[in-house]
Amino acid sequence: MASERTFFGVSALLFAASGAVTIVGYASMSAMGVMSMPGGWTMSMAWIRMPGQAWPGAAVSFLGMWVVMMMAMMLPSLVPVLLRYEARLGRLTALVGVGYFVVWTGFGMAAFPLGVALATIAMRQPRLARAVPIAVGVVVLIAGAFQFTAWKARHLARCRQAPGRGCTLLVDAGTAWRHGLRLGLHCTHCCVGLMAILLVLGVMDLRAMAVVAAAITVERLAPAGERVARATGAVVVGAGLFLIARAAGLG
Repeated sequence: MASERTFFGVSALLFAASGAVTIVGYASMSAMGVMSMPGGWTMSMAWIRMPGQAWPGAAVSFLGMWVVMMMAMMLPSLVPVLLRYEARLGRLTALVGVGYFVVWTGFGMAAFPLGVALATIAMRQPRLARAVPIAVGVVVLIAGAFQFTAWKARHLARCRQAPGRGCTLLVDAGTAWRHGLRLGLHCTHCCVGLMAILLVLGVMDLRAMAVVAAAITVERLAPAGERVARATGAVVVGAGLFLIARAAGLG
């Protein structure tokens, strides 16, 4: 169908553009270097205000990069879901996607001040900065354990569920918008553990982004998504234990 070809074409262009901008942004951040901290770790420049830059400008810059990064990471798993809406809503499918990414924008708006606050504390308190590597390992460990919870399973099932199942899907802008917001909320709830890993390991680390995006995509699209999520959790728990042991000097 022509509409499906258009849908896939636009989706491919959005993915390519967001991926390219993300890579360029990563290169720009890498050129700025990183800040070495007590405890042998480095701080991402994403949480540091540049000289002469106002905080509102820093926040807008972060959010712009965050939205582009989310598009690059989430589109591979979102496109099959939006395609199901395309058959019911047609052009209104775009509103579903917009609502979805509005929720992820809100996630970024919450993450930025928290990240800045923690970065500021780490820069001013060397003793606390030395404990950051262990804290990162603990966050990764908790994120892995989260993959086994009923909360994770429930929201993952909602993310994988065909739209309109068990209810009538009206063809109007309000319905499309609400479905997008609802899908975004389930997605953020489902991915909170994996996104926490990304935030603590480096929000602009391309390797971490690729691994997290792959894990999200596979657990959404694989036939046995819940088992994939648990397998991912086992790997992440092991990684968390390794990070804690290494930070404590046991590895």
